[in-house]
Amino acid sequence: MIDFKNATFIKLKPIKVEEIIDIMPKMFLDGENVFAAFQTVRDQLVFTDKRIIAANVQGITGKKIDFTSIPYSRIQTFSVETAGMIDLDCELEIFVSSIGPIHFDIVGGFDLVAFSKLIGKYIL
Repeated sequence: MIDFKNATFIKLKPIKVEEIIDIMPKMFLDGENVFAAFQTVRDQLVFTDKRIIAANVQGITGKKIDFTSIPYSRIQTFSVETAGMIDLDCELEIFVSSIGPIHFDIVGGFDLVAFSKLIGKYIL
């Protein structure tokens, strides 16, 4: 499982849905759709209309992958922070009942307002 308590160092870069790890779509429920995907150097974070899936690529070869699924029903609050003039990263923080706060920095141009609207649709 990803150590979400120390996830403040994670810088996520938006990626296309086609770039998510090959095995992940096979884990989706019938009718489950991706609306946002992000990647660090090797790990990925995928937001579907049912849950958040974190893929933690392990080992030297990267063949071993740990998948952690966070259902939206377990998220109690969320916060978004837009990019500024000097700090160009936007931020997402969610509070999961069994884990606590999880903080993510999203680098590059990303429409956080539209994303906030989508994630709010599933959490609220």
